Amino acid sequence: MAKALLGYVHSDLRDPRADADNARLRKRVAELESLVLRLSEENDRLVAARAAELVDSVPMPQMQPA
Repeated sequence: MAKALLGYVHSDLRDPRADADNARLRKRVAELESLVLRLSEENDRLVAARAAELVDSVPMPQMQPA
């Protein structure tokens, strides 16, 4: 009954390779998440710098008296 409620969970305690593989995959996922965060922050910084360059390079029109 418990398996029907929780679903099938494979837990073969005699095979430590599965645990080692899961640990390796979790570590790799954490590394990739960190890389995505770093690249996203770098991209935001580059976009802001480029926007500032574009704003600074656009000449302001001369104001004419009314």
